[in-house]
Amino acid sequence: APTHVKGPDLKRFMDKRLRLTINGNRKVVGTLRGYDAFLNVVLEEAEDERGTEGDNYIGQIVIRGNSISQFETLERIHKK
Repeated sequence: APTHVKGPDLKRFMDKRLRLTINGNRKVVGTLRGYDAFLNVVLEEAEDERGTEGDNYIGQIVIRGNSISQFETLERIHKK
């Protein structure tokens, strides 16, 4: 059995705008600033898409990996 677990490779999504679908079918849009092996992510300039205009700004937020059901990029990602 492997002794260390390799986490997700999200390097190419760093500093890109993402839309995450999380528990309760909520959608949060923000810029990816960090992540870890458990897919916990840090978003900056985050907004809740279901909020009313002017009421949806969150700012910087940490989202637990087990609550994320979908990742969607809102910017072009260059393959390496």
